Amino acid sequence: MKKKLFLLSIILSTNVFSQIQKVEPPFWWTGMKLSNIQLLVYGDNIGKLKPIVNSPDIKLISTDRVKNKNYIFLNLEIDKGAQPGFVDIEFYNGVNKVIKYSYQLKERNQKSKNRKGFNSSDVMYLITPDRFVNGDPNNDEIAEMKEKLGDGDFDRHGGDLQGIINHLDYIEDLGFTCIWLNPALENDMKQSSYHGYSTTDYYKTDLRFGSNEMFKELSKKASAKGIKIIMDIIPNHCGSEHWFFKDPPTADWFNNQNKYKNTTHNRETVQDIHASRIDKIEHTDGWFVETMPDLNQRNLFVSKYFIQNAIWWIEYANLSGLRVDTYPYSDKNFMSEWTKTIMEEYPKFTIVGEEWSPNPAITSYWQKGKVNHDGYVSYLTSLMDFPLQISLSESLIDDFGWGKGFIKSYKALANDFLYKDPNNLVIFPDNHDMTRFYTQVNNDLELFKMGIAYYVTMRGIPQFYYGTEILMNSNRNPGNHGVIRSNFPGGFLGDKVNAFTGEGLNKNQIEVLNFFKNLLNWRKNNDVIHNGNLIQFAPKAGGMEEIYSFYRSYNGRKVWVIFNRVDKIQTIELDHYGEAFDGFESGYEILRQKKINLNDKLEINGKSVMIIELGV
Repeated sequence: MKKKLFLLSIILSTNVFSQIQKVEPPFWWTGMKLSNIQLLVYGDNIGKLKPIVNSPDIKLISTDRVKNKNYIFLNLEIDKGAQPGFVDIEFYNGVNKVIKYSYQLKERNQKSKNRKGFNSSDVMYLITPDRFVNGDPNNDEIAEMKEKLGDGDFDRHGGDLQGIINHLDYIEDLGFTCIWLNPALENDMKQSSYHGYSTTDYYKTDLRFGSNEMFKELSKKASAKGIKIIMDIIPNHCGSEHWFFKDPPTADWFNNQNKYKNTTHNRETVQDIHASRIDKIEHTDGWFVETMPDLNQRNLFVSKYFIQNAIWWIEYANLSGLRVDTYPYSDKNFMSEWTKTIMEEYPKFTIVGEEWSPNPAITSYWQKGKVNHDGYVSYLTSLMDFPLQISLSESLIDDFGWGKGFIKSYKALANDFLYKDPNNLVIFPDNHDMTRFYTQVNNDLELFKMGIAYYVTMRGIPQFYYGTEILMNSNRNPGNHGVIRSNFPGGFLGDKVNAFTGEGLNKNQIEVLNFFKNLLNWRKNNDVIHNGNLIQFAPKAGGMEEIYSFYRSYNGRKVWVIFNRVDKIQTIELDHYGEAFDGFESGYEILRQKKINLNDKLEINGKSVMIIELGV
């Protein structure tokens, strides 16, 4: 009888504990600098069990238990001589072994530590996966996932990773060398999940986009074509359907965990020497929106989780860069540690942060190497250059007169002394959150082309949003994000226009497509644009109405770029611009593909740009 009761007690105690539901990170690598990792283990009452690891390759340093018994955190040290393979982690209830979990160590590619990030020789193509190409209709809807296909602006439309893989040739032929991919991780939300910014699983590609293996395949096939992959990452918030929001490990895993409170969006409080404590807290601790709970990175478990997650994806998917969403909304000390740890693992890597401010004093605060007024040390290599974007868009469509037009972009660029490395900023005419560039310039083809030429030849790393190369616009509703992120023509069954083949494109679209192709492929092999020093001339008014120019110089070569915003031919008196072409009597104008003599005067057509190569 006692024997039967003993066996029954084992069965009952075992049934109290379910199988492990989550182990994150799901695996790790040998030979990593970050060799002390913390496993988050999730399962019913898993926190009541005692873990044991018997292995020469992994040592269990300590165990952290939290109030929620569905979690346990294992602090592991991977030996320097660890070999690839599986290590058993056993969980005991008293003397009874309840669960055995085999944790995998993979062999690291030792070249990966020296991977190079994106830089000023690159041009990015920004893609919203759901709206680019539907390459696999079989994954359009997943039975167990909440949101299905729809045809509304904020519905899922069916684009996926296979669609991008299928059209890598198109991206390569245009001259792009990077793909910045809007988030492709699981967003199992009830609605508006297409954009990807409400993550519900940080280690899983959304099944409607493909799989982790397909993400890795995209990276591999893109790399074979000389195209780098940049992953959009969100350490500030998750989606409200995330499993650890529904069952939080601790009472402070999220900010305002028990009572939703929206952020004030007052980003300036981070730098403001006069900011009140409450204003700082209400900005950083508030939620972005109600479906995006704000993560508390001051919680050391949260901090460790997201540091490991970023490194895991870089290593797994062979990434060349990260773009960090809502950068100043996260705890700034955490972001310093997050970027520092990543850059220690990958010293040549590139991370770009989104700080949406018109003020370069605010933006420059976050760049690595900047000596800040409050002693804050950042390790972020790059920023999205919103001050330049805002100023150029205003310049192109501005009135004429004192203080109008190109003087705005001139003054914006004059603030470059604030940045530690202005050449490493990402420059762009628009993105997935902004009115389309063609709409910004009032659908004026010539102003549009001037703007594109500006970004291609300006210092920094240009980024263009998918469809900009065929004049995609947001005229129907300029500020509507669903319209801004419209389907790419030719990417979906039944499309009457196909940008990939040219079928149905109008004259202007074909002209701009070729304009992009010629300009980007010219830039691809032009060291002057990649590395050249930048000198700008203040815009000339009066007799020289709205002529603005700058030149780039490198290793005895120069590229001189000249803009004429008025709709008439103007004659440029060359004496004023002598330093731009000093030592050269002629140049080659790449847009019109003709030789230019540099004598006393130079004519430039109305509403146009000239790009003159010197010393070719």
